[in-house]
Amino acid sequence: MSVAPQTTFPAPDAAPVGQEITAKNGRLGMPPVPAATSRDRGTGPYKRLVLRGATVIDGTGGPPWGPADIVIEGDRIAAIQPVGTPHKPISPARRPAGGDHEIDCHGKFVTPGLIDCHTHIGVPYHALHGTVAPADYVYKLWLAHGVTTVREMGCFSGLDWVAEQREASAANRIAAPRIRAHPYFPAVNDMLKTIHTPDQARDWLRRAKEAGADGVKFFGAPPAIMRAALEECRKLGLRTGCHHAQQAVTRMNALTTAQWGLTSAEHYYGLPEALYDDRVVQSYPPGYNYNDEYFRFSAAGQTFLQAAEPGSAKWNEVLERFLELDFTFVPTMTIYDANRDLMRFRRADWHDEYTWPSMWRYFQPARGGHGAYWYRWSVTNEIEWKAHYRLWMEFLKAYKNRGGRVCTGSDSGFIFQIFGYGYVRELELLQEAGFNALEVLRSATIQGAELLGIDGETGSIEVGKLADLLILDENPLDDWKLLYGTGALRLNDETGKAEWRRALRHTIRAGLVFDVEELLADIRAMVAAQKEAEAAAS
Repeated sequence: MSVAPQTTFPAPDAAPVGQEITAKNGRLGMPPVPAATSRDRGTGPYKRLVLRGATVIDGTGGPPWGPADIVIEGDRIAAIQPVGTPHKPISPARRPAGGDHEIDCHGKFVTPGLIDCHTHIGVPYHALHGTVAPADYVYKLWLAHGVTTVREMGCFSGLDWVAEQREASAANRIAAPRIRAHPYFPAVNDMLKTIHTPDQARDWLRRAKEAGADGVKFFGAPPAIMRAALEECRKLGLRTGCHHAQQAVTRMNALTTAQWGLTSAEHYYGLPEALYDDRVVQSYPPGYNYNDEYFRFSAAGQTFLQAAEPGSAKWNEVLERFLELDFTFVPTMTIYDANRDLMRFRRADWHDEYTWPSMWRYFQPARGGHGAYWYRWSVTNEIEWKAHYRLWMEFLKAYKNRGGRVCTGSDSGFIFQIFGYGYVRELELLQEAGFNALEVLRSATIQGAELLGIDGETGSIEVGKLADLLILDENPLDDWKLLYGTGALRLNDETGKAEWRRALRHTIRAGLVFDVEELLADIRAMVAAQKEAEAAAS
């Protein structure tokens, strides 16, 4: 169930803290997405739930082991008991006592739930193209792809809205991942600017903390304001992420803000600029205008091509400085992946049944639509973006290999990437960047929890932690494609026929057990019903 968004909004500079961008968008016809209000899926939490005979992949980087029985009491892992040796009978005497509910996991794999470190709970912008997808749709797509925790970056439906959904999820009133709220810091001219001085920044942050913010999403700000804001965030215990927008990056790249205390850099913006060794400002093509989305994104694919070469003195100097600062990168490679091969993502397997109609229309070429720059995308653009990715991935691999933290985020809802599916694609891209499968899973679990400051509660399979777990029919380390809700097309040698194979069967969030097939069926039904309603109204 969902509730319709509000229809009247104050002026942005009169809006409560964390609601400024919401007020602006609402006045332009883009209200908050309909919030989830009830739960129709998920069983438990149980007094004692036992997962029997699982092969465990714990998320820390350790290899699979088992068989083991995992005991969950309420919302927490109470015991992890080795019960035997592979390919030998299990002695009943080795097993923990029965539970009031049990799941047979013999031959199956159990991993921690996945953490999406860069998300949006729906996109209000889609409202310009019809009925916007409700939060239920977004949450079920995440849960159906194993995502049990999300960091909401921007709170475009409002900090109060996200805080209420966070509490509803924690209380199991809705079927949703756990949520961390990072409202937009309104200090960038081309988006929304209501903060003009360091003192205003400090006051805004104190009020955001009181209003329930877990952290803050920056796009930049004048240096004095940004530095003061980051200092205040450290005092308040607010974590911070920044999309270093082109309007601000020349005055502070990702290394500058990292030295000022920023927690993580989102996407890649600001990183190539930190690597420039023969310029300070990117060389833009003739006719460039940032508000023309084609120019914005075609030129964005040239930034690493203008930076220092991998392995050069400048490259190593910047790499080592980020490591000294214990900095985190959340690359979200998935959200720009269509730039390398537009046709592939425009015709992805899942669009027909799983992509919400207004979101699909939002993706189409249009001037003025964020990420809708396909009206002149060329072979040259794709080649430049492929080269850009090679250099970007080289940096991420080197950073990981030297001990740096690289976390998994999707930013789905834009550029032909939808919720859940975009996250699984990010796992594939980390592997393409040179992460082995265990390193990919570590990025998606314990390292994400570390970034969010919740690694004492989730992110790995350990006694005492919250029972955020996935049960899979096949080893996900063998092929991330088996995590897609559509599955992956494989040949069944026994029948001689091709079939869609999918590994994930249950997603457990704090002891609440979700059947993935039920979630996927719900999503397909929601999308089909919306299409039918639109057809009837046309």
